[in-house]
Amino acid sequence: MIISALKSNNSKDNRSPIHKETISTLINLGIEIWFEDNIGEGVNTSNEIFQELGLKKHSRNECLENSDLVITNQSLTKEEVELMKKNATILGMVNPFSNQELIETCYKSNINLVSMEFIPRITRAQKMDVLSSQANLAGYVAVIEAAKHLSTALPMMMTAAGTLKPAKVFVIGVGVAGLQAIATAKRLGARVEAFDTRDVVEEQVNSLGAKFVKIDLGETGETDQGYAKELTEEQIKMQKELQSKVCEKSDIVITTAQLFGKPAPKLIDNKTIDKMIPGSVIFDMAVESGGNVEGSQVDEIIERNGVKIIGISNLASRVSSHASLALSNNYNNWIIDFFDKDSLSINFDFEDEIIQSSVLVYGGKIMNERFK
Repeated sequence: MIISALKSNNSKDNRSPIHKETISTLINLGIEIWFEDNIGEGVNTSNEIFQELGLKKHSRNECLENSDLVITNQSLTKEEVELMKKNATILGMVNPFSNQELIETCYKSNINLVSMEFIPRITRAQKMDVLSSQANLAGYVAVIEAAKHLSTALPMMMTAAGTLKPAKVFVIGVGVAGLQAIATAKRLGARVEAFDTRDVVEEQVNSLGAKFVKIDLGETGETDQGYAKELTEEQIKMQKELQSKVCEKSDIVITTAQLFGKPAPKLIDNKTIDKMIPGSVIFDMAVESGGNVEGSQVDEIIERNGVKIIGISNLASRVSSHASLALSNNYNNWIIDFFDKDSLSINFDFEDEIIQSSVLVYGGKIMNERFK
């Protein structure tokens, strides 16, 4: 069996699907591991380091043409999939809701497709959860990047020249990214408030030393996967009006609200932005899925009424080494759980909940009803 790791085809993504500190996990399976030339550039790892560990360097096309399993952080093109051997498998982050062509091509070319975005949120699968591992780092990066654009320091400082007040940070959405943003802002000394439509997260917010902002939106809740449920138009309007009062007093506002497979809800409009303090910063973590903030643009900083609106894509790539280490462990754990040592192949057991959820295409069939 040959497993190949491919470089990202997105120049803004410095992450690698393999990492020098985790690769021994795959090596110990007794299989051959290839990697695309210069795959470690973004994580300061040379070809020679991977080769010394026992991996083999090849071109991208050679990896695609000869591998039984391809690991990738970015979706492959139609032409690349057509180069692969029949019954080979693609494992990675494939952005399926925006990539019907990839699913169709895998179906027609008899290539198995495993979407790591569809790993179920169950205890056993936490070690494979790429969305959580990357969101955690993204929450950290959002605070660091927002602080760079603020004209004040985050912590309170007692100096001979006077007392400098701490910055006020407001985090909207308390999922994995939001919790890490709260924790990071608190570590840096800011006063932090947070809001989420799920009241059950109040205890988590308080445990991090932040204040939970209570906004009564009526009946809300979370899905069986632990995500916040989509709000009605009336609830979103109410949320915008009430959280606007908190935004007006905040130096940094970080929005994290996203809906899996749907556009992000618009939570901050120009009316709210115009009431905010000139020099304050809004960081839209949902900018890649449509954005929570009116006017936010991918990879741009927009200024309105003295307020900077920041939208940065692929936040985890800003800390590419740690992001790659986490990702490689996620992939490795999936492979190990379903690797058959006798046949040296992946056991696609569709009685298993993880296989049922994450495998979108198998054996020339589209397995997930949403994409048929």
